[in-house]
Amino acid sequence: MAKILFLVSGATYLVLKDGSRYATGYWAEEFAAPYKAFTEAGHQVVVATPGGVTPNVDMMSLRPAMAGGEQGALDLEAVIRSAEEMRRPLQLSDVRVEDYDAVYLPGGHGPMQDLCVDADAGRILTAQLASGRPLVIVCHAPAAILATRIRGESPFTGYRVTCFTNEEEEGVGLADKAQWLLEDELKDKIGVEFSRGEIWKPYTVEDRNLFTGQNPHSAAALAERLLKELA
Repeated sequence: MAKILFLVSGATYLVLKDGSRYATGYWAEEFAAPYKAFTEAGHQVVVATPGGVTPNVDMMSLRPAMAGGEQGALDLEAVIRSAEEMRRPLQLSDVRVEDYDAVYLPGGHGPMQDLCVDADAGRILTAQLASGRPLVIVCHAPAAILATRIRGESPFTGYRVTCFTNEEEEGVGLADKAQWLLEDELKDKIGVEFSRGEIWKPYTVEDRNLFTGQNPHSAAALAERLLKELA
């Protein structure tokens, strides 16, 4: 049995360019699909957030239109309700990376508010990358890579990655409202080798022990890939 750290945003909103707050959190599918896959396979999940706050699900991600219909939304809600780990998260500052076999970060816009500037998130990602153990990051959660910079330098420079694309951000109506776009920041501030697939379709990228996914539908594929790594 492996022990998997879920590093989850604690944000409840994203501050937009005009100073207004856009309600957000973590994206239901990106938490629930991997959580269900890992726990059903007998692995242990531990959740950690900035300050140990209880993570907030983005309610938009539980709308039937976003969850594959009414039943899909109900299924996601059931998984989230069953996840006791989400109600008693660790503080990121208390996390020892060596205690875990893998680290997984679900997205939603929340990471663009907190994980992108969280020193402990940066420390955990840097240590996990160096360890050679799997580091799995999906959708908007690669925003946490921005927190790995020390004096402008990041160990992720030159890595092949994907994330929620500028085109997908336009599709959800936030491209012109957000203070910055994740795809642009990863290219400009980190110097990653960015790649992408079709919008809204599962797309994943592997580079050494780093596994990234483009959008919510990539979470299940990443979970399946991690299960193979842990077998």
